Amino acid sequence: MGNSSRRRQAHAGVSQRRVVGDRRYRQLVRLVPRAPRLSQRAQARLAMLDWHFRSGRCVALTADHFGFSRPTVYRWLARYEALRLDTLEDRSSAPRHRRRSSWTAAHAEAVRELRERYPCWGKAKLAVLLRRAGIYLSVSMVGRIMHRLRMRGALREPARRRVSVRHRGYARPHAVRKPAGFRPTSPGDLVQLDTLDVRPPGVTSPFKQFTARDVVSRWDVLTLAANARAVNAVAMLDALEQRMPFPVRALSVDNGSEFMAEFEPRVRPARHRPAHSAAALAQAKRMR
Repeated sequence: MGNSSRRRQAHAGVSQRRVVGDRRYRQLVRLVPRAPRLSQRAQARLAMLDWHFRSGRCVALTADHFGFSRPTVYRWLARYEALRLDTLEDRSSAPRHRRRSSWTAAHAEAVRELRERYPCWGKAKLAVLLRRAGIYLSVSMVGRIMHRLRMRGALREPARRRVSVRHRGYARPHAVRKPAGFRPTSPGDLVQLDTLDVRPPGVTSPFKQFTARDVVSRWDVLTLAANARAVNAVAMLDALEQRMPFPVRALSVDNGSEFMAEFEPRVRPARHRPAHSAAALAQAKRMR
């Protein structure tokens, strides 16, 4: 520092010792560790301990005030350190003694080769192939080996294809979804219609039973057909008109193909209005 600078500092009333002291103070401040950023749970525990120290250090009063048990307050008092606030954070719940791998590198290499050769096969099938090769590993151990190989990046698997659902583009002229607030109150307001397989003993190919049940009166109409086709569903409509003692005002069907094609033009909008709702067919499917 030159003489001119010392004169200016002396004229301004600032001593050289004051400047050096400020520099050392800033260096000491840099060496002091900053307070850690606490999580919300740790901040709540710190607030509880702060209230405890300011309110007479009564554990029972602190536990009643914050809704904790007394052992909980004692536990956080034992962990608390004024210069280490991170002691109030949650400790790791990971086990101290973890299970060690009981397989060898040759076992892992054999599993990797089989998995890359058959990428669509699971651990059960791979365990069978390993057993044929003279390597006896349990199915669960094969699964753990595959998981370890994936975590290490040593297992190269093909990218999985995304399965997209194709929506049928068939336009139904009369069918609508069942309204959420629809409540049948009179017989004929809603008749559930569905099919099920009938397998008589000694018959190889099953028959199709068309079941119709009125929701209110529990009146059932059953017909038997060789298969579930729209022509047989139309015959079921004729049976409904003949056997039901009341007019049918709405039909509840699923979105099956037997309720399309000839079935749609046959339905009279004035009398039958199909509503495809899977939830409304639970009782009809349980009919035997």
